[in-house]
Amino acid sequence: MKRLPAIFVSHGGGPWPYIEEMRRAFAGSEREFTRLPSRLPERPKAILSISGHWEEEEFTVATASRPPLIYDYSGFPEHTYHVQYPAPGSPELAARVSSLLGTHGLKSSKDPAHGFDHGTFVPLGLMYPNAEIPVVSLSMKSSYDPEEHLRMGQALQPLRDEGVLIFGSGLTYHNLRKFGPDGSKVSEEFGDWLTEAVVTPDSEKRDRDLKNWTRGPQARLAHPREDHLIPLMVAAGAAGKEPGRVLFTDRFNGIKMWSYSFGDIT
Repeated sequence: MKRLPAIFVSHGGGPWPYIEEMRRAFAGSEREFTRLPSRLPERPKAILSISGHWEEEEFTVATASRPPLIYDYSGFPEHTYHVQYPAPGSPELAARVSSLLGTHGLKSSKDPAHGFDHGTFVPLGLMYPNAEIPVVSLSMKSSYDPEEHLRMGQALQPLRDEGVLIFGSGLTYHNLRKFGPDGSKVSEEFGDWLTEAVVTPDSEKRDRDLKNWTRGPQARLAHPREDHLIPLMVAAGAAGKEPGRVLFTDRFNGIKMWSYSFGDIT
């Protein structure tokens, strides 16, 4: 197997691909997600998803062989609560993840019932609409400790050589009170700083900057709560010494959003 990259994507707002007006607004993201599989060096055997919508007191691995969908949004049309994405789980990958975390001194739990939240099924539904690739979800830790999540990514790095796509899903800006023109400048200022941190060829500096992300300009206005930023720490940890690059950018309602990759991608 060729080594797969580790990826962080800004997944957009709610079930946007299933609402025509929002889908038009996210046309750039739809185009990029749809062509992303062709940019990978090889088709993944499985996908490990770390979404900004799942956190637990300790790292938790979903072990279901047929994960359900979690409609973790509100106020959207009724049909968006009947969306299906029947990708299989992978108890084998879940066990491998638990083993890697344990080897690196990171405690984890298992959840046999947890399903795919919209941070997982929205982008993957565009990337792999046939839902044929196994997907395993891995939670963040509710402490949001950047260093611990970087360590988690480092522990998971061997998966990249085993055909597993490490897929962090969040947003580079997530202030729902100012998700519009009022947040445009903040999203750009913090996003520019974050991008500079990600793409530096000095991996030690990158990790230091990510650990200290609150020192970035407008950081707490961009992320009053950092749930949607923490998946980036996992992807960066899995990068090792490989530099990051901008995968694509998009705008929605004045907010600029970045997605990144670490490792070979066309």
